[in-house]
Amino acid sequence: MAATTFYIPSINIMGTNCLNDALNNLREYGLQRALIVTDSMLAKLGMAAQLQSALESRDIQSFVFDGTHPNPTTGNVQAGLALLRQHNCDCVISLGGGSPHDCAKGIALVATNGGKINDYEGVDRSKHPQLPMIAINTTAGTASEMTRFCIITDEERHIKMAIVDKHVTPIMSVNDSALMAGMPKSLTAATGMDALTHAVEAYVSTAATPITDACALKAVTMICKALPVAVEQGGNEQAREDMAYAQFLAGMAFNNASLGYVHAMAHQLGGFYDLPHGVCNAVLLPHVQKFNSTAAAGRLRDVAEAMGVEVKNMSEQEGAQACIKEIQKLASKVNIPTGLRHLNVKKEDIHELAANALKDACGFTNPIQATHAEIMAIYLAAM
Repeated sequence: MAATTFYIPSINIMGTNCLNDALNNLREYGLQRALIVTDSMLAKLGMAAQLQSALESRDIQSFVFDGTHPNPTTGNVQAGLALLRQHNCDCVISLGGGSPHDCAKGIALVATNGGKINDYEGVDRSKHPQLPMIAINTTAGTASEMTRFCIITDEERHIKMAIVDKHVTPIMSVNDSALMAGMPKSLTAATGMDALTHAVEAYVSTAATPITDACALKAVTMICKALPVAVEQGGNEQAREDMAYAQFLAGMAFNNASLGYVHAMAHQLGGFYDLPHGVCNAVLLPHVQKFNSTAAAGRLRDVAEAMGVEVKNMSEQEGAQACIKEIQKLASKVNIPTGLRHLNVKKEDIHELAANALKDACGFTNPIQATHAEIMAIYLAAM
């Protein structure tokens, strides 16, 4: 096996009601002025104000940027950066799910490297570490609070840029499942299926290692057990905590083994139509794995087993088909739309979507390479 590198934040604090302990750790960094990056909903719910009060009690002054869109944009990054510079902030604290985390990463990276966030599209394009960033997570799915991935929508090109850079890894991640208890059913389902996609794509990745394999398969097992409960019983503390750990495990897997065509294709749908990322992943996941099964049937059989399927007497291909059916079964159980047509995706756009997906996929590690026609076929199958 070739030499590998394993990326993860240096401090990761997890568990129900762990936020207070996490904030106490901030004193060690000597931070004084923080930009809190969040969205309008969390600001309206008072969560940003509560965080400001908690920081003030620890002698940290803070300012709130609540302009993050569900699919954060280049404009969001610029606006947040302007506020950070206005108040001379020395750190960034993201509060929310993947959208605030990614927006905060963009702000913190440009703050120390200059230019625009577009300059850093690709892999390790920055020269300097970003401003210190602490990511406080409120959803169980994206794992952006602990990854080196940053996804920003380029408003001019209508595509999602993938910024994969060791310098955007937060110095601390916080997963307090008590903050996730209020997530609505639809968001719980979408983010949970996003986490499942991370685990599956990392496991079939050509860059997988024994470490990422262990993380991915454990994540799959936990998600399949906990997600339906978390969707139907939002206040179930055990299910929420299990999902917090599961999505983190999936994040550890894909942060180091990377992703595949599901994400490359979902990014185009999000950038083109401004659709929810987790739902796009969930719809595409079984169709991409059907394509992948010609090269990774044995691995998909392992995933089926992790999902609770009895695969002892199945061939690799039979196990792969069982995996695909189980993914569809779970998606149905948590009320994910059955096709892209329900998301108002138009067939006439698929040619362009496929072309952009192939460009995005250059940085990913899918088990089999596709042509433009094959990507188009997957989109059409998912309609």
